[in-house]
Amino acid sequence: MALKSVAVAALASALPLAAMAQDVPAPKVLVITMFGGETKPWLENRSLSQEIAIPGLPESAPALSCDDDLCVMTTTMGFGNAASSVAAVALSDRVDLRQSYVLIAGIAGVDPEHGTLGSAHWARYAVDGGLRHQIDPREIPQGWDTGALTLGTSEPGAEGGWTAGTEMFALNPDLAQQALKLTEATELADSDRAAEYRAQYTEAAAQAAPAVSLCDTVSADTYWHGRIIAQEMESRVAALTDGKGVYCTSQMEDNATLTALQRAARAGRVDFDRIAVLRTASNFDRQADGQGAADSLGADSGGFGPATENAFRVGNGLAQAIIENWDSWKDGVPATE
Repeated sequence: MALKSVAVAALASALPLAAMAQDVPAPKVLVITMFGGETKPWLENRSLSQEIAIPGLPESAPALSCDDDLCVMTTTMGFGNAASSVAAVALSDRVDLRQSYVLIAGIAGVDPEHGTLGSAHWARYAVDGGLRHQIDPREIPQGWDTGALTLGTSEPGAEGGWTAGTEMFALNPDLAQQALKLTEATELADSDRAAEYRAQYTEAAAQAAPAVSLCDTVSADTYWHGRIIAQEMESRVAALTDGKGVYCTSQMEDNATLTALQRAARAGRVDFDRIAVLRTASNFDRQADGQGAADSLGADSGGFGPATENAFRVGNGLAQAIIENWDSWKDGVPATE
């Protein structure tokens, strides 16, 4: 009797998945944004007239906005909101994401060594900047150069410790390379204010016009800022990626979003190899020479408008390539030529 009950339960759990392909929308691309300013260009530039309400989404963004090929959702900001919203959608029976490409597209802070205001960066690695021990710099022992420690250790640089399992995600490198190839010639938005502001930085990448590149991103619920923490984050990316990662952008959600997507992938609801992360620079992550960190944090850099627009322009470039060439993409990421 017990075996029969288990079999019936297994059959019941499989039925929604079996019915999905016929009964619910199956977008070729799902775009994940984090707040209204990031969502707005998608709504203004695509005819996303279909709405799919999903239980569990926030009251301020309760539905997916879709056309026949693409849907956009808004998580609202921070780890808790991102994980909850993405889990609600990825595990919902109201949309079939099993063959969908998932594009996380939002704004970020940028390392002036690797980008500038308005620049766009596809990630190969997403590193959690918050899963660590932290002692206030005013209380660290003499001789320590940082109060940031690996979980389970008792001094900077110590090995071992313990993990939560979501400190680092390696994204599909073939998809990241394809994304770069397909979008690196995108005409990017800029602003006079951004051009004026970036001129005070001495780094060549910071002074340059916005461009599309491939580098890596750090997530943290705390909106940190300044040269000292930025250097800690650079070291953290290097350590968690065995020296393969190149830190360039900072944001507040991606590891939480990827955790929800990873669990959905294990449940057979999404394909983790079809996830791309794009972050565009709305601000620098640290101050310029001669500038205070607090002044830098509060400055009007002129980067917000170009960053939100470029997240759409670059992200939509990849989305359209997938949609228009679906026969080449439907079975997985095509090889780069």
